[in-house]
Amino acid sequence: MEIRIGAGVTIAALGELMAEYHPSFAAMIRRFASAQVRGAATIGGNIANGSPIGDAPPALIALGARLHLRKGEARREIALEEFFLDYGRQDRAPGEFVEAVTIPRQPDRLRVYKLSKRFDQDISAVCGAFNLTVSNGRVEAARIAFGGMAGVPKRAAHVEAALIGKPWHEETVAGANGAWARDFTPLSDMRASAGYRLAAARNMLTRCFLEDLGAATDVLEVRA
Repeated sequence: MEIRIGAGVTIAALGELMAEYHPSFAAMIRRFASAQVRGAATIGGNIANGSPIGDAPPALIALGARLHLRKGEARREIALEEFFLDYGRQDRAPGEFVEAVTIPRQPDRLRVYKLSKRFDQDISAVCGAFNLTVSNGRVEAARIAFGGMAGVPKRAAHVEAALIGKPWHEETVAGANGAWARDFTPLSDMRASAGYRLAAARNMLTRCFLEDLGAATDVLEVRA
């Protein structure tokens, strides 16, 4: 079973769909540009653009999305993370276009966190997506993906490996700290320094852990 989303689906419509299946993804989409842009921009464009700071790909990658490409009557599909080869380079042949993206239906375990200078209508400095399966207090599976941490949207493979099979404890989260630099060598730019991005990514994993414990982590509920 899967959810198939055509390339022409608008970001606004995607947000409405994800509100039903993955509310954290929908909450992040609410911060995607302005209402006018969300009503015109499409999921196919957000993916095909190949931007390392596109907001949708990290969440889709964390969900195990498959990308459907077409050229004439020829079609193929690949894992979404394999589409992004390098900065400005995607696995797309001349004349080939993004037709759709599919997401496996699954229990909602997704957490998506966007960090930007302004809360609304701003480009991400870092966008992290966490899809963890925890059973009997241990991490059974992990798909973690980020935007803003490399030249492409990218999975945190070493961080995933540092978590899988371990108790879902604060010590495990802290023990994964060294893995972040093995997965990412972010750039410094006007939005954030490399060090700040690495620290933010680590903190997002901590936020995911605390949120799973039921701690108050909603940035819209900040109190003095």
